[in-house]
Amino acid sequence: MQTFKFLAIKYIPTHMKKILIIMLALTTVLTVGAKEKKPKKMSKSKNQVEAVVETPITFNNDVDSMSYALAVNIGSDLLKNLQTLPNGKYNLDLFLKAFNTVMKGDSTLISVENAQNVLQNYFTAAQEKMAAEQRSAGEKFLEENAKNPAVQSTESGLQYIILTEADGPKPTATDKVKVHYEGTLLDGTVFDSSYERGEPVEFQLNQVIAGWTEGVQLMSPGSKYKFFIPYNLAYGERGAGGVIPPFATLIFTVELLDIVLPPTSN
Repeated sequence: MQTFKFLAIKYIPTHMKKILIIMLALTTVLTVGAKEKKPKKMSKSKNQVEAVVETPITFNNDVDSMSYALAVNIGSDLLKNLQTLPNGKYNLDLFLKAFNTVMKGDSTLISVENAQNVLQNYFTAAQEKMAAEQRSAGEKFLEENAKNPAVQSTESGLQYIILTEADGPKPTATDKVKVHYEGTLLDGTVFDSSYERGEPVEFQLNQVIAGWTEGVQLMSPGSKYKFFIPYNLAYGERGAGGVIPPFATLIFTVELLDIVLPPTSN
C-alpha cells in the first residue's frame, strides 16, 4: 500500500484549490448571528452617554436552538474559508453588511452575476502575484545557495550537498530504490517525511519528480544527500496537493537505503 504523499508515483499537478470552493463557501451560508443591541439611557448630564446592553439570547423551542447551532456550524466553516483567502485578508465589516443585505432581500451594490466575476478576477490576480513571488524567492535562494562551497550543482540546475558518502553501485532511472526522506519548503515547513511515518518507502526512480530521478542516481546505498530542487524539476507551475505552492523550490534530505532487485525466477 502506498503510504507516502508525494513521491511514489509521479504527481500530475493540479491547480491550487479551486477558486469556486471559496466562492461556494461564501455564497451558500444560510445565516449570520447578529447581536441585538438596545440603547440604555444614563442619567441626564451635560455629557450624556448611551450605553449598549446586549439582549440575552433565549431558546424558546427546538427551531431556535437548531437555528443557533446551524449558525455556529456554518460560521465556523466560513471563518476557516475566509482565513484561506490570499494573505488572509478581507474586510469583515463590508462582508457582513453585504451578507445582511442579501439575507434581507435588499438590493446590493454588486449583483450576484457580477460578484462571481469580481471573485474570479481577484483570486486569479492574487494567485498570479503569489506565484511570481514564490518563483522569485526560489531563484534568489538557489543563487545564494550556490555560493556555499559545500553545494554542488548539475547542468539541470539541481543542487545538492553530500551529508554522508558511501561506495557501491548507483541506481539507474529504471531501478526501484528504498529510501528515507524528508521534504520541506524554503520556510522550513515539512510537507512530507518518511521519518515521521516511521517507515522507509520504495519506488521506481522514473516515477517520481525529475529532481529525484536525477539526484538519487548520484547516490550509493548508505549515502545521505540534501537536495535543493528548483520548481521546474519538482512540481512546476501548479504545485501539488494544496501543500506545495506553484513555482516552489523544494529541499529534500534523502537517505538511500537500498537498490531493490527484482525477485529471481527459479
